[in-house]
Amino acid sequence: MNAKELREMAVAFQKSRIILTAYELDIFTFINDKSLNAETIAKGLNLNKNATERLLNALVATDLLNKENENFSNSKESVQFLSKNSSEFMAGLMHSNHLWNTWSHLTEVVKIGNVADTSNINERGEDWLEAFIHAMHYRGKKQAPTQIAEIDLQNVDSVLDVGGGSGCFCMEFLKQKPGLKTAIFDLPNVVPVSKKIVEKEGYGDSIVYYTGDFTIDELPKGFDLIFLSAIIHSNSYKTNEDLIKKCYNALNPGGKIVIQDWIMNDSKTVPPQGAIFSINMLVGVEGGDCYSENEVNSWMKNAGFKDFSKIELEHGLGQITGIKN
Repeated sequence: MNAKELREMAVAFQKSRIILTAYELDIFTFINDKSLNAETIAKGLNLNKNATERLLNALVATDLLNKENENFSNSKESVQFLSKNSSEFMAGLMHSNHLWNTWSHLTEVVKIGNVADTSNINERGEDWLEAFIHAMHYRGKKQAPTQIAEIDLQNVDSVLDVGGGSGCFCMEFLKQKPGLKTAIFDLPNVVPVSKKIVEKEGYGDSIVYYTGDFTIDELPKGFDLIFLSAIIHSNSYKTNEDLIKKCYNALNPGGKIVIQDWIMNDSKTVPPQGAIFSINMLVGVEGGDCYSENEVNSWMKNAGFKDFSKIELEHGLGQITGIKN
């Protein structure tokens, strides 16, 4: 790496903030298929005209807007991905916008070890929750087909997705094995958001819901497979240890658990995506971390699971499976 490359990494936040601010203000949706001047855009969105024009010019510089005769129009990419009128709208970016605030406290967090926002998911407001669940859905829907395809569903008639969020994985389980009994266990504030997404996708009558908090409540029993995707990184070591025991108790004899997450090496530097994501947990979730394969296996062993196996997934993720004795 040379000095130029290092500087480009250090100032990459500037383009990120420009894009996220335009996204937050809904500029791309407002312009839609029109060509508008800065005054019209500022007036329509109740913004300062001079500041808006500077932002629009910067968006032209990033190739997300076009400019001709003082009028601004969307680029092909901004129409496709950043306008709410598009079927490919990247709804998950609003969660990225929310993450900006927590990441801004990283220096302070490293000094004192306390996260910027210690509230739990039920205390962060409807806007934050909607953005988070839709972000998880946007990503999960794209990744679920290949991820669920790695799971052996032979002799599996029922699945419980703990922290199932938007329901994207339960929907994929049903696609890959029609008739499967699928259920989601999630927080009371999450389930209504999940139901809206599932109904929109056409699976409203196919998924059962259980509400609760796995840090406090026991899980519903009688399942052949329990799936935990992107769950353990939000918890402390002790919370995960207790959760895996609850999963063991909820499974039928011979049932299995599948944990999907960043599964780190012992030095916790590989995969690199997981090492970076652990910082997201450091600034955003009290007790959260990315855990090693040996740590995950120790929770499963202590709970009573056997026959552990691990596979690597795309994007640096991993799956660890264990069987109930």
